[in-house]
Amino acid sequence: MTKTTLTDLGLYLGKRSINKAEVCNKTGISKTRMSRLTTQTNAFLRASELYLIALAIEVDPAVLQKELYGNLKLLK
Repeated sequence: MTKTTLTDLGLYLGKRSINKAEVCNKTGISKTRMSRLTTQTNAFLRASELYLIALAIEVDPAVLQKELYGNLKLLK
């Protein structure tokens, strides 16, 4: 059995008890794509997907973006 690692998006949705199937229905993002976005660290979230997910879960897209990518820093 393999252990599933959640991405930051997966952790965020899990922490807020968001139903991923409902998000898929509201956004048009396939269940396969949503699964990849929430479990595979090499799957990159497109800006359009982030925006649609934010609308579906009723969160400001900027807040979701900061939550997922707020740890990034510029190089010195």
